[in-house]
Formats: sequence, C-alpha cells, structure tokens
Amino acid sequence: MIGDPLTQADVIIMTEPTLTPSKLWKRMTADQRLRVSRAFWLDEQATDDQIQAVMTIAQHKKFRPKFVLSLDTDRKAKHLSSLLSLPDPLAARALVIYHLADQREMMGAFLDALGIAHENGLIQDDGVKPDPEKIAPAVAALNEKFPAEDVALYLQTLVCQDPDTWGGLRESVPAASA
Repeated sequence: MIGDPLTQADVIIMTEPTLTPSKLWKRMTADQRLRVSRAFWLDEQATDDQIQAVMTIAQHKKFRPKFVLSLDTDRKAKHLSSLLSLPDPLAARALVIYHLADQREMMGAFLDALGIAHENGLIQDDGVKPDPEKIAPAVAALNEKFPAEDVALYLQTLVCQDPDTWGGLRESVPAASA
C-alpha cells in the first residue's frame, strides 16, 4: 500500500551486512519474483543472461534446455520466479533489468530527492555518492509516493549492488520507518 512504512523485516534485510542479490531474490515475494522475471525475459539486451537462466531452470526443474527455450515468455517467467535460489550474477541482472524497465519513475524520484543528476533514473556521473543527510528524507518521500514493497525492493537492490555507494541506506531505513 502506498505510504506504508517499511516493515521490520525490511529493516532487518537492509541492515544485514552480507546482503547479496541471491539472498534478496530468495526473500522476495512470489509476486515480486514474477514481475522481475517477466521484465528479465522481455529485455532484448539480456540474451546471454537469459541463456544462463534457461540452463538454471533446466537444471532445477529437470527439463531439457531446448524445452525451456521453446516456452513463451510468461511460462519462462513463472518457472524462473518459482526458483528460490539463483546465482548472484543472474539475480543481480534480473533485478537491474526490472528496475530499469518498470521502476524508472521511482528511481528518478529518489535521485531527484538526493540531488543527484540523472537521465531517466540513470546516474550521469561515475563515483557519485549520496549526501548522508538527504538519504532519510529521500526514503520518506519515496514511501509517500510509491508502494512500500517496491521501495524496499529498490533500496535493497541498491545496497546489494553497490554497498560502498549505497551503504548509507542501512542506517537511514530504520529511522525512516519509525
């Protein structure tokens, strides 16, 4: 629900020192994994990653890779989302693709609130770090405008993708959800 604060579980996940994309994937809801999986299979630039996903599905489900390749996008998405364990690189790529495909507005709003230059949610300059003083208000602004589960997934993705840059989110999330 829009405006709901982050839950205690979200805070625990955010503050976990070794959050990895595969751990995040495992903790996502079935609906979140399905949305991420759909975006992943629809991305025309992710062919190499999709081949890895085909092999992962085939291995876990005891399917032949050729069979997985023959499935339509929705069926591939359902099979991928049903896997609770994905290799880190595959989970990371799927999360990035999802946010770029379906969450650009939220990404842009967060970067605007932080005062970071971007183009449609993509940071313009390398090496940009958010001002620690702006993180908690930016998180609060996102929670007012977007569903809490989407905000939590986005922030958790940032932390596990680049903890050096986004590690400050760990400290501010509990304050923002209080």
